[in-house]
Parts: sequence; C-alpha cells; structure tokens
Amino acid sequence: MPALSLPLSLLVRNGSGVGKLLSRCSARRPPCGSGFPPKRHPALRIQAPLARIPTAGMSTSSSADGDLPSWLWSVYHETKRQTEDLIPAISNNFVNPDTIFANNEMSLQDIEIYGFDYDYTLAFYSSNLHTLIFNIARDILIQEHRYPEGLKEYEYIPDFVVRGLHYDVQKALLMKIDAFHYIQLGTVYRGLHPVPDKEVIAMYEGCHVPLEIMSDFYGKSSHGHTMKQFMDIFSLPEMTLLSCVSDYFMKHNIDYEPVHLYKDVKEAIGDVHVKGIMYRAVEADIEKYICYGEQTHAVLRKLSENGKKMFLITNSPLDFVDRGMNYIVGEDWRDLFDVVIVQADKPSFFNDRRKPFRRVTDKGVLLWDRIHHLEKGQIYKQGNLYEFLRLTGWRGSKVLYFGDHIYSDLADLTLKHGWRTGAIIPELRKEIKMMNTEEYVHTMTWLQSLTSLLEHMQVHRDSASQAVIQQWVREREDMRSRAKDIFNGQFGSLFRTYHNPTYFSRRLSRFADIYMASISCLLNYDLQHTFYPRRTPLQHEAPFWPEQTSAGAMNIPFQSQRAGSD
Repeated sequence: MPALSLPLSLLVRNGSGVGKLLSRCSARRPPCGSGFPPKRHPALRIQAPLARIPTAGMSTSSSADGDLPSWLWSVYHETKRQTEDLIPAISNNFVNPDTIFANNEMSLQDIEIYGFDYDYTLAFYSSNLHTLIFNIARDILIQEHRYPEGLKEYEYIPDFVVRGLHYDVQKALLMKIDAFHYIQLGTVYRGLHPVPDKEVIAMYEGCHVPLEIMSDFYGKSSHGHTMKQFMDIFSLPEMTLLSCVSDYFMKHNIDYEPVHLYKDVKEAIGDVHVKGIMYRAVEADIEKYICYGEQTHAVLRKLSENGKKMFLITNSPLDFVDRGMNYIVGEDWRDLFDVVIVQADKPSFFNDRRKPFRRVTDKGVLLWDRIHHLEKGQIYKQGNLYEFLRLTGWRGSKVLYFGDHIYSDLADLTLKHGWRTGAIIPELRKEIKMMNTEEYVHTMTWLQSLTSLLEHMQVHRDSASQAVIQQWVREREDMRSRAKDIFNGQFGSLFRTYHNPTYFSRRLSRFADIYMASISCLLNYDLQHTFYPRRTPLQHEAPFWPEQTSAGAMNIPFQSQRAGSD
C-alpha cells in the first residue's frame, strides 16, 4: 500500500535538520536519577524527529524529580518545531494520482492478453447513477414491500459511506474493520448516527470480531456468517439505503427485525439491476451517467496497436454493454476484442464448470449450437472459466485481468489460475489528492512524531510525568480523529483505520498484483514497464535501504518516464 506520508527516517538520512536536533539534544539529559539511557537501542528505527531518547520498556529509577515534566515538555516543543520545519520538504514530495501501484512485481513485457470487466473498469459512472439506484430501490421498498411512505423524505447522501465496510445483519450496524478483525471505534453506525464506543465494546465484548461471524470468502453473509462486507462500488447506495431506513424506524420508534430489513433492501437493490430498470435509465441518457470514455478508448487503442489480445467478461447484459461501448469507443468496438462474454455470472463463472457458453445474436437471441471456438466479433453468454481456458489456451501469468471488485473479479483468478490481476479503485484518486493537501501532511507528520514521542517517553512512570504523557495521549487521539475526518467524516479512509490497513486493504494487497484509480493510468507507461513494489521494512528490520515510492508516484513529470515508449 502507498505510504500515507513521506517516511521521516528518509529525511533524517538525507541530512535534514533532524540530525542537528539529535546531536543537539544528545547533550540534553533528563534530571539526575531519571534512568535516561545513554544511547539508543541498535534495532530502534528513527521514525520521527526526536531527541536521543530512552528505549521503550526501560524504567526510571526516580519518580520524585519535579524537573522531569519540564524536560518532557522541552523535548515535546523541540520535536514539534523540528517537525514543522520538515513539512515544506515533505509537501513537495506529493503522490501522483495517476500512478499504478504494485503489490507484487510484474512486467507488462510478459503480458500478451488483457482482460477487462465492464462496469467501473471500462465504463466509469457519474454520481448520478448512485442517486438513481437509491431512489429506485427506495421506491420499490415502499411500493412492493409496504415500507412507510415517509421514506420518500430521504435522499441519497453521496459522502455518507465508503466502500469496504462491514454490516452486522443481526444488529443493523455498519462499521469499518481493520486487517486484524478489529472494529475501528467511532466508525460504528446505527442508522445515520454513531454508536457510542462503550455500547460497541459491550455488544462485541471488546473490539475484535471473531472469524466465525465475519463475512465469507466473497464478503457475503451466509452459512452462519452474520457480517456482510460491501466491496462493490454499486453497494454505496445499498449501504446508504439501509442506514436511512434504520434511521426512519428509530426516529419514529418503530420496532423492526434487522434481518428482514437487510434482505428486503438487498432484494430491492437487486431488482434495480435484474429487472433492467437501471440499464434502461442509463441507456436513455447515457451522457448523464458515463464519463471518461475518451480515456478508456485511448487505452484500448494503445493495446490493440501494440498487438495485444483483449477480452471482456462482464455480468452486465448485451444491450447495456453494447450501448455503453458504442458511446465510449464507437460501433466497431467489437473489433478491438478477441472474445466478449456477457451475463457471465461472476464469481460463479470462475468456479462452476457446469455452465456452457451460449452464442447471442445482435438482437439478443440465444442460439443452441455447441461452442467449439470463441470467435472474434461474436458475443457469448455465461459459460465458465475452465471452458474459456480450454478454448483459448490463455493461461497463467501472460494474462492480466482488470476489475473493480476484489472478490468477484480478482480473487479466484490469482489464487486458482495464476493470472495477473489489476484492481481499479476509483476512490484512490480522491484519497491521494487529500493526502497531498497541506492539512493532511501537517496532521500526519506531527501525528507520527507525537506517536514516537509517546513510545519512548512512556518509560517515565512517576505521576507527574504520566500526567504530561496523558495530555499527549489525548492530543494524539484528537489528531487521529482529525486525520480520519479528512477523508470521510463517518468512516475515514478506504485504505486505513487509524493506523492499521483496513480489511479492504488486506484483501486488495492479497488479490491484486497492481492497483490504480482507472485504466487510463496505463497511458502513462510503456508496455515494457516493470512495476516494483516498495520493500517496506518489517517491524524487526532496520531500514538500511532507501525507502522509495512506486515509480511515478512522486512529483516527477511522466514525460521522462515515457521516454522510449511506443
């Protein structure tokens, strides 16, 4: 995952003012008898501008010296001053939103075949689509499931939720969970309102969610799992609708069964897709809903001109895909693809060997003949990956498939079939732009410095010192909340809890070799480019090597990277 700020240890090694601070403060000792050790433990990594400080875990021998709190505050203020001096240098090293980030080393030179999902991969949608889905599903609840007419008062809230959240079906709670199955306190919502931390801890007997009640492999709540993870971008209006209906029931003191609510909302959202309501609305006003079509066309044209084979596997129906691709590419869009498969029913497509391919005519008529070849220019429905592999011979790491759904699009391909995978994360562009703001850089830089200060000064156990340290703890909590709110006031970043990766990030790093905001990022790289993941030091490793961001991530003109490209 990309670092949320430039590593401060890099600045130390590059001869910044931090080194001066370390040398100046080495002569500054805490009051006599404080137990301040003479030097730093060799394995301790410098992560923030600090004076020479005690190794974590070493205790003090005196707790009565009244000058110790004053000394702690002097180190605090000097650390803060030096941190603020570093901010301009850190701010200049912003991350480029059009970068492709690598979880696993991969060279485009090895890729012969490129595969794509359709929705949110080739076709990007405006926020109008989420409003449309919310409104239609809300009205279905009222008209077909006899929910209160008062729900019409609720409109879609664009920035209420983020992708990757978990929903406790039994308790009607929406929350963010980290990579270690811990709930991030402050991000648990019942309806449109946060649940107090004490209540959350009481309900779950702590903050940890046991594996047996987590969602299943595909993020679904099934087979006894009570949690549902929302990984699809289309799920944003579903989460918002669940929250709005819960809010209405609570506001009007209406007793309801959370399981029924979840199933009804799920069915209503499904009807928007299955009954074709969304498809017809988009086709009727395609310019309102589809955006960035020129960039998608440019990527496909670049791959075609370089002799790459391409295929499309989507769950969407032919009419919808055809209308969208005509708008994005033109009527000859099929000429770009060697194989086109619609209504594939992913993720079953990747596992169920029983469904054969069926050819579809331009008018949508299903033919009954056995499929012996997957022909260019033809359209096929359903089928399965095993038959696809047999008919095409496209196996292993020469295939790169792009999709936006970490589970349904990518997981089986990388785990079972050895394809290379690329995750499309549209939210990435917005989050990187926020990371590049002065507010975020300032907040995160001081937060890291303050955390390091706490880590090393906690050894002073006398009551006066602990009173100072508790003030720092409260300041750190405030800074963490402020950092969360920069991304989303309710749930924070898609990629992080306060400091740990989110559960979403964990799955992303496992199932995607590379990830990016859109496939248009491919335009910034030649087709011989190798993506290298950063070797981020493990907790027990000293950072002897330079910590670098992904190629192109820092403020370097892409023109220099494209030198010699096709």
